[in-house]
Amino acid sequence: MKNCIFLALLMLSACSWFHSKGPPPREPPQLIVTGAAADSMIFVDDIQKGQATVANDKTQVVVVSEGAHTVEVRMGNRTVYRENVFVENGEKRVVLVLSGSNRE
Repeated sequence: MKNCIFLALLMLSACSWFHSKGPPPREPPQLIVTGAAADSMIFVDDIQKGQATVANDKTQVVVVSEGAHTVEVRMGNRTVYRENVFVENGEKRVVLVLSGSNRE
């Protein structure tokens, strides 16, 4: 009797080994901002995200939610670049700042 119960439990637990748990969750999207002046600030959807370049002249990487976003580069009170982007989970989108222009 104990062997039958043990065997039944073993078979039931083995079934869970073969069920797919689905794909692993994808990473949140990232915006990689490059080409902006070192003293400029990055804003995503009117929220300040930091300086355009961080330590050692590396470009700024901003983690965002999936969907549409407005990326702005500002120097003081002046917006020097604006771009509307759409990103999906797992996507890494490069935003190349072209001084004095907008990409809508």
